[in-house]
Amino acid sequence: MTANMIKGKGFRGALRYNLEKVSKGVAEVLDHSFVAVSEKSILKEIQMIKVLRPNLQKYFYHTSINFPPSEDLTNEKMVLIGNDYLQQSGFTQNQYIMFRHHDADHPHLHILVNRINYDGKVLSDSNDFARCEKILRDLEKKYNLTEVISSKQAQERAMTKDELEMMKRTNTPSHKMTLQVLIKDAITSNKKLTCSEFIQALESKGINLLFNQASTGFVSGITYSYEGMIVTGAKLGNDYKWASIKNTIDYEQERDRAAIHQANGRTKSNSSFIRTGTPDPERNPNALSQSSGKQSATSHQRSNLKQHDRKQSQTGPGGKHLTKPANAKASRLYHLASENSKGLDLAALLDGHPHGNLLDPVNQPDLGVENRMKRKKRKKRRRL
Repeated sequence: MTANMIKGKGFRGALRYNLEKVSKGVAEVLDHSFVAVSEKSILKEIQMIKVLRPNLQKYFYHTSINFPPSEDLTNEKMVLIGNDYLQQSGFTQNQYIMFRHHDADHPHLHILVNRINYDGKVLSDSNDFARCEKILRDLEKKYNLTEVISSKQAQERAMTKDELEMMKRTNTPSHKMTLQVLIKDAITSNKKLTCSEFIQALESKGINLLFNQASTGFVSGITYSYEGMIVTGAKLGNDYKWASIKNTIDYEQERDRAAIHQANGRTKSNSSFIRTGTPDPERNPNALSQSSGKQSATSHQRSNLKQHDRKQSQTGPGGKHLTKPANAKASRLYHLASENSKGLDLAALLDGHPHGNLLDPVNQPDLGVENRMKRKKRKKRRRL
């Protein structure tokens, strides 16, 4: 199973989306805690609880639990799974409604929840994406369902919500997806590349490499730089970490020591890499050299990536800032993104990416932590 989660400011949009599916005969209500199943009645009951926490903005929780096509689930079993998910998530005293959809090639369950309890308390959302993943693994074992490997063990990291939103705006593959395609093409060629050939192959595609090389020549990690984006191998997936790369290519520490050192020199001389700092690959992503005393390189990376994405969305398809598909696979991704980019609202987005393209919960940002950090920064500015 995989799950996609959204926290928002209102029930109406997602509720209407699901009820419309029911009216069209492609969805059904499986379970709920409301007096009656109608938009007007449900929103009235939600408002009665919301007044207990009038200042809470993101009180709405929406998750889509997706099962493989091979799973033959009865409605009764899906209700048990949904209720177990709510219980283990901590939603024991909350308003909720469950919908089963039948308009995709895989069974999936939508659960809408009011995060405000009947007594006015609100469940903390700290680390909820990681917690969600653990709950799904437990439920797979409990109900003898197809087990999905942990995101930390995944060979390729899934797309995040931000990447999908960027792809919707620009109709192009994300930088992370493009990197995965280009690197995979290089290391899965018919010929087993030497380390020097591996470096040359990626540099010819515009990818600079920074190896975490000790004075002895030992390499413990690798970082990729592509069009202003800097990402460690671990962030792309296990197949892209140095521990996997060195076993895929023809690598010898002493023989390739000089080639790796020279590649590091070329990467460090790259102006975009100097601007964002030099990371410690895969060991401590936060231990970055700082170009100023106030802001870490991690923040610079996020800022540069967001600025780049904004430029992409402003120029539009065909503009000079857009990334052109680098090969056949990237081209297919480009067309897929173009086809899925029109007319999708937030709720519909949950239905649009079955299985391999599903959003991985652990890759999504912890919105609670981000919001708290933003509030702290605003308070700090007020004091100055």
